[in-house]
Amino acid sequence: MTENRTPQRPRPLRVLAAMSGGVDSAVAAARAAEAGHDVTGVHLALSANPQSFRTGARGCCTIEDSRDARRAADVIGIPFYVWDLAERFREDVVEDFISEYEAGRTPNPCLRCNEKIKFAALLDKALALGFDAVVTGHYATVVVNDDGTRELHRASDMAKDQSYVLGVLDDRQLAHAMFPLGDTLTTKEEIRAEAEERGLAVAKKPDSHDICFIADGDTQGFLADRLGKAEGDIVDAEGNKLGTHEGAFGYTIGQRKGLRIGTPAPDGKPRYVLDISPVNNTVTVGPAAALDVTGLTAIKPRWCGAAPSGPGTYTAQLRAHGGETPVRAELVDGSELRVSFDEPVRGVAPGQAIVLYDGTRVVGSATIATTERATAAA
Repeated sequence: MTENRTPQRPRPLRVLAAMSGGVDSAVAAARAAEAGHDVTGVHLALSANPQSFRTGARGCCTIEDSRDARRAADVIGIPFYVWDLAERFREDVVEDFISEYEAGRTPNPCLRCNEKIKFAALLDKALALGFDAVVTGHYATVVVNDDGTRELHRASDMAKDQSYVLGVLDDRQLAHAMFPLGDTLTTKEEIRAEAEERGLAVAKKPDSHDICFIADGDTQGFLADRLGKAEGDIVDAEGNKLGTHEGAFGYTIGQRKGLRIGTPAPDGKPRYVLDISPVNNTVTVGPAAALDVTGLTAIKPRWCGAAPSGPGTYTAQLRAHGGETPVRAELVDGSELRVSFDEPVRGVAPGQAIVLYDGTRVVGSATIATTERATAAA
């Protein structure tokens, strides 16, 4: 754990508050204004046709979300603008999502949006316009050490911690990021109560869920429309054909439901997706025990501070709402992270992000390339 650190308490700044139209970003903007910062609200238009994104307060990029954000800015008493980042979002998030699935990997579009949109495109534009920092409603904490360096830590409310999807932030981005919700012991219920006290109409608005750019929530249908259906085989670990599918991209490692195999397993137990091969368009299934992963290799590391030197012990988080697991990790040749688990873990898929922690401090993030299993998938 890092010693002599204090929660971020910056001088009054000129800041840009990213307002999605939800309760978290509205309260974050209000807290920043109340702290004495010169706040301007901005809503990101991420689709050329916002009606194609989720409606009914389930997304974060709809026309109604834009209106909710504007009303919140009016109540807070700050200027408000809508910035069109639809083309950048399509290229960096949507197209990346499609190509990753096409390659048999499982991406995290929210993490990619934070990396490429909110703390790259948005931050770059904000700095060019003279703003000092970007404020978001993420639940995470920035702390400043005595030497002025910054660290990213988990939120005080672990139930809402979002440091996993922020693990892609580098030193420069972290230096211009503010998370007013993360460094106070505040539950989501208290955030809603605070929003209501402030007169913000979004106080009772449901949280956003799923993927904002898939309007009906049908990921498989979304991918099929863009990649086309391609019938292939579903096989067991020995290569025996058990059934067919309409596109390997419609499956994820660890998936149990929707296999439509029909034939029961010899042991009568459920089967899970163990491997996805886009080369020959096959999906391999097998028992749950075959999902046990003992190690992995990850690429494209991004560090929230200096890169670690030599092997070290950490805890790792492998999905946005997953728990921590003890690991030993080492950076090889500056570009490849090799990780071994103290105990086998399940459901780890190439394309996912692994985020390393030292206590509550986020060390960095990398994209899983390959996994090592206790039992071979095929």
